[in-house]
Formats: sequence, structure tokens, C-alpha cells
Amino acid sequence: MLLLRRRSSFTATRCLSSDSSTSQPISASSSPEEQPQNDDQNAKPKSSNKTKTSRTMARLINNRPWSPDLESSLSSLSSHLSRTTFLQTLHLIRTPAKAVHFFKWAQDSGFSHNDQSYFKLLELLGHSRNLNAARNLLFSIEKKSGGAVKLQDRFFNSLIRSYGQAGLIQESIKIFMTMRSVGVSPSVVTFNSLLLILLRRGRTTMAKKLYDEMLSTFGVTPDTYTFNILIRGFSMNSMVDEGFRFFKEMSRFGCDPDIVTYNTLVDGLCRAGKVRIAHNLLKGMHKKSADTNPNVVTYTTLIRGYCMKQAISEALGVFEEMIGRGMKPNRITYNTLIQGLCQARKLDKIKEIMGGMIGGEEFIPDTCTITTLINAHCNAGNLDEALKIFGKMSELQVQPDSATYSVLIRSLCKIRDFERGEELFDELSEQKILSRDFGCMPLVAAYNPMFEYLCGNGKTEKAERVFRQLLKRGTQDPPAFKTLIMGHCKEGTLRAGYDLLVLMLRRDFVPDAETYESLIEGFLWKGEPDFAHNTLEKMLKSSHLPKTSTFHSILQALVKHGHAREAATFVIMMLERKIRQNINLSTDTARVLFKSGLRYTAFEIVGLLYENGYSVKMEELVSFLCHNLKFLEARELLLFSLEKHRSIDIEMYSTVITGLCKIHRAPEAFGLYYELTEKGSQPGLNCLRDLRISLVAEGRSNEAEFVSKRIERKNRDL
Repeated sequence: MLLLRRRSSFTATRCLSSDSSTSQPISASSSPEEQPQNDDQNAKPKSSNKTKTSRTMARLINNRPWSPDLESSLSSLSSHLSRTTFLQTLHLIRTPAKAVHFFKWAQDSGFSHNDQSYFKLLELLGHSRNLNAARNLLFSIEKKSGGAVKLQDRFFNSLIRSYGQAGLIQESIKIFMTMRSVGVSPSVVTFNSLLLILLRRGRTTMAKKLYDEMLSTFGVTPDTYTFNILIRGFSMNSMVDEGFRFFKEMSRFGCDPDIVTYNTLVDGLCRAGKVRIAHNLLKGMHKKSADTNPNVVTYTTLIRGYCMKQAISEALGVFEEMIGRGMKPNRITYNTLIQGLCQARKLDKIKEIMGGMIGGEEFIPDTCTITTLINAHCNAGNLDEALKIFGKMSELQVQPDSATYSVLIRSLCKIRDFERGEELFDELSEQKILSRDFGCMPLVAAYNPMFEYLCGNGKTEKAERVFRQLLKRGTQDPPAFKTLIMGHCKEGTLRAGYDLLVLMLRRDFVPDAETYESLIEGFLWKGEPDFAHNTLEKMLKSSHLPKTSTFHSILQALVKHGHAREAATFVIMMLERKIRQNINLSTDTARVLFKSGLRYTAFEIVGLLYENGYSVKMEELVSFLCHNLKFLEARELLLFSLEKHRSIDIEMYSTVITGLCKIHRAPEAFGLYYELTEKGSQPGLNCLRDLRISLVAEGRSNEAEFVSKRIERKNRDL
């Protein structure tokens, strides 16, 4: 079910997570980052003049590069920088590097930084994930302040939280361990911060150990926030019984459970499927103090628990009880209940609720509500009804989000009504709904049926526009990448397909062999062997082994288009990977290298081929060189053939020797002749006569006499 594939198995949970802190199963105050006793306790300054000055300074810093001119402008705005102005300005600076510049400039201008200043900069660097800079700052505070500011636990707490938010648990633990070595005792806030990090990552064993050390080794007394974190953390990790153990332990430390504690337990029990126990706990809350009476979060959480178990009658009973106690349901309560009713196919009851018939309450639906209804009708096969509801959204002044469109588009594709699906897809693209920061986090997979339709019908560019909007929202899906790349291959827009392949690899997705092969074939067909070559290299890095014929096709294309250097590199790569060579392609590669003037590379390639048990058509290659008057290169190949004991027609030697003589390279001609005689072969008389004449003409009398004797001997043999 499409709508349910979100951050939770229930859409209502998604709504809960996006609402204000009062709608959370655990309120924001349960986070150690925001505890009253934690860290920045200074009230926001109220001076309007100072606020105006700080905004002006921050605007200058944000819009201009840091320079002496900027520093002069800042000095003119505030000749005597107050602490309030400094802190407000620092808070408004958008770039961490500029914040550091401003911090240093203020100090150089005579401003005396205190613990509050350093803490503010630590927080700023940590939130922007400049963790190395934050760490360096922490351990340089005493030195930078000349000993005026001592290391405090809240400095360490800030960095512990920042590492935790970045997912670097071990670094958070290292900072915690460092505290003691530098003489700073961890506080309850320190332990709360670390416990929260560990439990969010499912490290329950480590969290238990840390809690025990907190009590026994460090002698720190837990507070209500500690227990709220522990109860929620263990409950969220499917250990609600362990959460209850901590609940019972609260009284030992004089900690009174608050509404957050009870809401956390109700949530944990519901997640564990123990909804009846959660309901009994809610009933017991009425017997406690007024501060722990169930609130809208408690009831909404219990309604969600019953809905998850398909116990709709009980969910409705809790809903009515809530209203009977004078408590007004919020939109999350309604959406939670409506989601459950949709799951149970009780659409008539939804109309009753939306009409405000229960409790006489007026209910204004939101995007989540409408999308839930649309999804329910789609799942029930009432697509026309779903489209009617979609059409009424503008009348209700409710904006559709990505989930609304994805439900309808996917349902239309399912019944092969691609025309209407494409209309909605166009609307989605034109209004850039996927780029909006509010609403559901879109799922690429939800649009895959439309991507497949568009890419199969020559509209890949349209599909890619929406796909890239999805990527900007941080969502991605390997099958969608492949669909689009294959669409580009089909339409001949191969460069666009290649760009998507690179993007796919940057996001650590591995394309399959078919994707690579389609791009390679397309580039070869379009006469772009360099791109085919690059694609093959990426294919190899993805641990795919192309067919030997693919290697040969790319090499053939490189040679055909005269890409000599690339062809040589490609042959070397083939040899390194033990790819079988083709003698015709090997010969053609050497030929194009010689033709391009890359004689040394050509000799290197020929040598490597023979070293690896392959060969070239040597006579064909020598003939090509002679035809192009490259007799010196031809001579080298013949000498190489003699060294390798390769049989070459004697007339080929005669041709090269005669050619060398004609270009006045008699010594080189004689050298080839001599090596040939050492192997027991002799060229014809005409060749020898030409050689003798050239040697005499170039003053090589000894070599000429040697050749003369050979001519005489040959004449005698005749």
C-alpha cells in the first residue's frame, strides 16, 4: 500500500512527526539538548537598537567576502561591541567560516569572549557539521582566552551531541572519555546526551552499561529527563519491558514521572502491540496528579495503537472518551483515526467524522486527511471517487502534496489509463510540487510506473525533469535510474543517459550489466567510441565483466575514428585483464599508431602483444609502412621478427633494404641485411647491388666490400 510506505507504517505517525512538540509521544523537552538546566541559559536580549545593529552586521557579513574593507564597515557600525550585539550577530551568520572570522575579528577589536561566546561558536560549528573545527576550538578555549575561560561540561556536551547528530557514535564516546582526562566531570546532561545518541542508534547494551557507570563510577544522579530518554529509547528498540523497569526505578531517585513519561510508556506499549495495557495505564493516569492527566497526545497515541491492531471499535471508543472529557482532538487525532478507518474500509464512518457528527465538533481536513481518503478509495477500486475528492481539494483550500499525486498516478497506471496519469504527472512537474519543503517525503518508486510509460514512449526528458526534482528532495531509487537511462538509450540521447549513470555512481548505486551494455552499444552506434570506452571503464569498476566482443567493438571503433592513443591504452587494459586479442584489430591498432606518428607507442604495443602470446600481421604492417615511406619503422619490425624467429617473406626484406637505400640510410639497410644473413637468409641480387651502391656513395667501403663478396658468391652459386 503506497501511502503506508513512509517513515512509519502509519500515515498518522508521519503527521505526528511533523507537528508541534505537543503532538509528540515524547515532548521536545525530553531531549537533553533542550533541558532547562542545559547549556545556553541566557535569555534573548530585548534591546531593539542592538538587534538592529546585529542584523545589519550579519547582513554585511553574509553578503560580502571577508576582507579588510568588511572589517572597517563592521567597526563603523559598532565602535564598542556589546555582548548582546555580538551573540545576536553570531547567531545570524550563515557561513561557519565567516562566523569564525567574526569571532576572531571581535577578539582583535578588544571584545572579551566569555564562556557564552565560546559555547555559541561551538554550537554553530557543530550544527553545520564542521566537527573538526569544533573539536579544535574546544581544546583551544583555555589558550585562546588566556586562561579566562575554563573548560566546562557544557562545551563537551555540545560536541557530544554534534557528533551524535552526525551519526559518529564512537567520536561522541571519545569526547566523553576525554572529559575525565582533562579534569572535567560529566554532568547528568552529559549522560542524557550520550544515552540519547546510543539509544537512537539501537545501542541498548551500551546504554545500559553507561547508565550503570553513571551511578556507580561517576556518582551522577539521574533526573526525569534521563528516565524519559531511557524509557523511550528502550521502547523504540522493542524492549518495552526494560522501559518499564526504568519507570519503576524513578521513585528510587526521587524523580516524579511527568506527562512525557506516561506518554512515552503508552507509545512504547502500543508499538509492542500491548494496547490493552496501554489503555489501562491511561486510565490510571487520571488517578495521579492533575499534571499527569492524559492529554491529546496520550489519546491520539492510544487511538493509533488500536488502529494498528485493526480494533476500530475500541479506537472509536477512545475517541469518544476523549471528547467526553472535554478534550478537543487535533488534526493528528483525526488523521490517525481516519487512517485506521481507511484500513478497515469503513468509509461511511469517515464521512460521519468529517461531517463533525461525533461530539458536534467541526473538522477541517488537511492534505494528510485527503490523501488518506484518496488512497482508501483507490485501494477499494473507486478511482472515480478518488478523483472527485482530488478535484474538491482546491474548494477546501487544501494543497495536494507528492503523496496525493503518487497515489493517483500509480492507480491510473495500474488500470493503464496513462493519458490521465500523464496529465497529473505534467501538473506535478509544472507546479514543482516535489520541490516543496512541506508535505510528505516523496518516494521515487511511487512514480516508477509513469517513468516506465514515458521512457517507453519517447518522453524520457519529461520523466527526467520530475526525477531530478525527486533527487533534490533527497529521494532516490536505482530502478528509476535504470528506466531513465534505458529510455535515453532508446531515444538516442546517450549523453543524457551517461550523465545519469555518473550521478547514479556518485550516489553509491551500482548499475547492472544491461544498463552499461545499452549505453556502450548506443555510443558505438552513434560513433562516439570515447564515451563507450569511459562507460566500459566504469562498468569494470562496478565489478561487471563485459563480453569479449564488447571490448573488440570498442577497440574497432577507436581505431576507425583515428583515436590512436586511446586505442593503445585500451589494448594495454585488455592485456592486463587477460582479454583475448584479435589479430586483425591488433594489426589495425599498430597501423593507426604509426599513421598518427606514435611510432614508439606502436612498437610498445606490438612488443606487449607478442609478450602475451599474441601477434600482428607483420607482413601487412610492414607493407603499409613501406607504402607510406616509413622504412625505418618497417626495419624495426623486421628486426623484431628476426629476434622472435618469425618467418617473413624474403621479398619484404628486399623491399625495406632497397627503400632505406633510396632515403640514404645505407648503414641501417646494411644492419638489417647483416642480421638477415646471420639467420641464414639472403635477399636477391638486385637488392644487394642497390645496397652496395648506396654504401659506396655514403663512404661505407668496408660494408660495401662485405656486400660485394656476398654478390660474387651468389653469382658463383648461380
